[in-house]
Amino acid sequence: MTGNPDGGRAEREAHEAIDRAMTAAHYTHAEAREAECWFDADRVASEPATTAWKRLARWRQARWRDAQGYPIGSDPLRGGLRAKRVGSRIALDFARESGANLVTPQALAAARGRLALPEPARSFDVEALWADLLSPSALSFNLFGTLAGSAAVAERAVAAWWPKLAHGSVSLRFEHSPSGHETLLLGGPDVFNAAFEVEGSAGSAILGVNVKYHEHAAAEPAPDPDALARQVAVAERSGVFRRGWQPRVIGTGLQRIWQEHLLVLSLLQHPARHWTQGCYVLVYPALNPSFAAAVLHYRELLADTATFETMTIEGLLHTQGALDRATRDVVQARYT
Repeated sequence: MTGNPDGGRAEREAHEAIDRAMTAAHYTHAEAREAECWFDADRVASEPATTAWKRLARWRQARWRDAQGYPIGSDPLRGGLRAKRVGSRIALDFARESGANLVTPQALAAARGRLALPEPARSFDVEALWADLLSPSALSFNLFGTLAGSAAVAERAVAAWWPKLAHGSVSLRFEHSPSGHETLLLGGPDVFNAAFEVEGSAGSAILGVNVKYHEHAAAEPAPDPDALARQVAVAERSGVFRRGWQPRVIGTGLQRIWQEHLLVLSLLQHPARHWTQGCYVLVYPALNPSFAAAVLHYRELLADTATFETMTIEGLLHTQGALDRATRDVVQARYT
């Protein structure tokens, strides 16, 4: 998979949009270096627009940290004699004690609540949650944390964002793995950044949400044969994919999206038949050209799109009736 949906024109348009954002923010490469934000890891071969986005995103977070007066962090996060200063991180001890990476009291409370109730399945990077300003886990808590303390607020937000979903009482879980049952152990990514479970008169629905920010849709090695066989079986039973989808997904930049989508599809196929409706939702920044292209490529492979949705962070923030203004403003100031 290439990094653009329709050739060089789309790549140029994406780069121009990022250039405009850089100009508006007064970004320069010299400032990025001075802010400890210039790293080879942000360079994506043959994708200059994606590289530019990753550099801008990292610098934005460093600039936010500096404006708040938070101490700079490092790689590795725990520091050490050979640690390197990283502008897009907060010093770990300070970050853990203060909760500075979580931008609302509700987001911080939701994060601490989640950590107090560990799940038996695969964990997530807790140190990055506290100290890495690029952490998708932290972004998820910041986006959805205000919904965790009130069922009514969560119901209103879900109805605003996903009006086609069956309505009912909503429970919200963060960094949730639905792979507690053996039949769901697919051998790939097994955690939703946020899972909205809706119980209504029409049945039970699951919304599995994964959030991207600084990441790009990187090609990954194909799963081992046993895991791949399980994953392909779920995909084929779903009837969601067009003929010939496999070579365009396996081992490409679409594989991770596919595997995360499979988590929802596997829940809908579970023998218990608890879930009557489900959807995988991928949330990403409007300026992230890699995921903007990837979701277009992925959607082309779907014969049925009912279980796959995408939203930009900006669209999510500005959906009328979803988030309160204070949350919207503080998340927007931090990430967009």
